[in-house]
Amino acid sequence: MVRRNLNDLLSFVTVAREGSFTRAAGVLGVTQSALSQAISGLEARLQIRLLTRTTRSVSPTVAGERLLKAIGNRFDEIEAELDILTQMRDKPAGTVRITCGDHVLRTTLLPRLTELLHEYPDINVEFDVNYGFRDIVADRFDAGVRLGDTIDKDMIAVPIGPPLRMAAVALPAYFAARGIPEHPRDLMSHGCINQRMQTSGGLYVWDFEQQDRQVNVRVGGQLIFNTSTHIVDAALAGLGIAYLPEEELEPHLREGRLQRVLEDWCPPFSGYYLYYPSRRQPSPAFTLVANALRKAG
Repeated sequence: MVRRNLNDLLSFVTVAREGSFTRAAGVLGVTQSALSQAISGLEARLQIRLLTRTTRSVSPTVAGERLLKAIGNRFDEIEAELDILTQMRDKPAGTVRITCGDHVLRTTLLPRLTELLHEYPDINVEFDVNYGFRDIVADRFDAGVRLGDTIDKDMIAVPIGPPLRMAAVALPAYFAARGIPEHPRDLMSHGCINQRMQTSGGLYVWDFEQQDRQVNVRVGGQLIFNTSTHIVDAALAGLGIAYLPEEELEPHLREGRLQRVLEDWCPPFSGYYLYYPSRRQPSPAFTLVANALRKAG
């Protein structure tokens, strides 16, 4: 039996998944030239092209897609089994990868995991700050953090925080000059700070609800951002009305820098959840991370 070089196969799987030799080299901890040579050598031995290379991207050929589907999950299974073996150690070890937003990372995840990371120095946590809806299975994350109503039904979802409410806010001086909106549709005549959604590419539609009446408003304004931090900064600069979860605005509301409107149109909704695949056996390291977030929530 001819032995195959498993390192070359792993190199191929990583490049195909990342769609980039640069990113794959970073993941594997090798140089781009070494990675390119490994793929070329694998293609030469198999006598078939596995990847289509352009100046901007890399994608599997038909043969490469077949190989990726056949062996990609095998590497995932091997990695998962190796992680599970750490339960035989005195203390669990391994890396847990979580995709989440910046605000929940700063206010919830990192503070709640600090004690755990001090207690288990061999556990590493990698955070991917991303506002799009990442496919955590395809992108090989252990878990993600999202609002409860945006999670796929085939995922295990664990609440890690209380219900949230949205808040429409601006500087008091803005409302003094432009007037206070009494109904969500009044926002259409105001300057609002928009947010572009990374997943769909469209602008966020502001949703309001009062006594089972739902109103969706497409607002306009001078500014569009794709992160909430800059939306808060723009509101504080007097550049319009912002619409965000109230926890992101709380210190500014408490200290009077921002004024809230349409509060009776903003009922509570499901807060942040940690979610992960139901079909994957969690590693001991991930179980500790999930339990730390669950207990704190």
